[in-house]
Amino acid sequence: MKKILILALVSGFLSLPIFKNAYANLASFKTNLISKLYQSPDSRPSDAPAKIQVALLLDTSNSMDGLIDQAKSQLWKMVNELATAKKGDAAPNIEIALFHYGNSGLSAQQGYVQEIVPLTTDLDLVSEKLFQLRTAGGEEYCGWAIKDATANLAWSDNNNDLKLIIIAGNEPFNQGPTDYKSTCKTAISKGIMINTIHCGDYQKGVNEFWKDGADLTDGSYMNINQDDQVVHIPTPFDDEIIRLNQSLNSTYIGYGSTGILKAQNQVAQDANAASYGKANARTRASFKAKESYSNASWDLVDASKDNAAFLDEAEAEELPEEMQKMDTKERKEYVESKRKERESIQKEILVLEQKAKTFEAEEREKNADQQTLDNVLIEAVKKQAVSKSFAF
Repeated sequence: MKKILILALVSGFLSLPIFKNAYANLASFKTNLISKLYQSPDSRPSDAPAKIQVALLLDTSNSMDGLIDQAKSQLWKMVNELATAKKGDAAPNIEIALFHYGNSGLSAQQGYVQEIVPLTTDLDLVSEKLFQLRTAGGEEYCGWAIKDATANLAWSDNNNDLKLIIIAGNEPFNQGPTDYKSTCKTAISKGIMINTIHCGDYQKGVNEFWKDGADLTDGSYMNINQDDQVVHIPTPFDDEIIRLNQSLNSTYIGYGSTGILKAQNQVAQDANAASYGKANARTRASFKAKESYSNASWDLVDASKDNAAFLDEAEAEELPEEMQKMDTKERKEYVESKRKERESIQKEILVLEQKAKTFEAEEREKNADQQTLDNVLIEAVKKQAVSKSFAF
């Protein structure tokens, strides 16, 4: 009888909300721990480069023109910084995805969320689509946007890779039918950290759960003034780097059905970057001089670097007209000459980039308090990369 009474009392206590919540938290912790311990091994070859994967989720409702403008002007600065990372002696593959949400032109049944570009190393494509974004009033469902990005993208299964969702907006983070807490916990169980950027007052963002969304995933909470004008600092080295970039473009040899269009898009994204000034054009050129800017899907130089037998296997009709009448030996010599020319130009750009960065750093001290996308984001992302053993 005493045992029955004791069991009844214990059962009663455990049914209280405080014990139920504690048990639920313990169960969630256990689930996340098991997920991390038993995560599937990476299927890549052991000598394959590490990955930095970033999904950008941008609010494109009416009030967000300033945010989109900052994103357009700062894309190359962010990826250029990431491209300086190393794991071991190798540069990582940088993959960017682009979503927008909160736009009345999107489907209400899909939560006013749209994937524009999946995770890709084709950053010219990301730039192209980013410059096509337009704002329109809508409902901003952060939880739904995170859910779609977590579930639909081809995230790495290697827990040593850096996997980030960066979501920016200005409405309450808990808005909409999808529970942001649940979607954030799902993301971190897959090793995806979430950085949240509230466009507005810092404390208002805290009160509206933007910080909570980051805290749930070991991410960083930040705030910006989306209407600030980004300061692009010109340097004495910009003109020469831009000139070298034009020479760099001439080393690309488009092949296949998309080669010509991709080469044209490369030039178009140079122009988009330059629309924000010479300093921004210089930053894009500096990124193009690094290993992380690879276009093997349409450029013969990069394709041959990734696959030494590529030219042996290529059909004549896939090659540009000037190469179709060449024999295999002549084709290889032509591509090799372009590779050497490219490497020489890239080295010149990187030397000038270091001089430009030194000059820029000294000038940027004058705008150290500016709360723009680049100022708040780059240091946070670099710190997270270091936590995954990337070095800068």
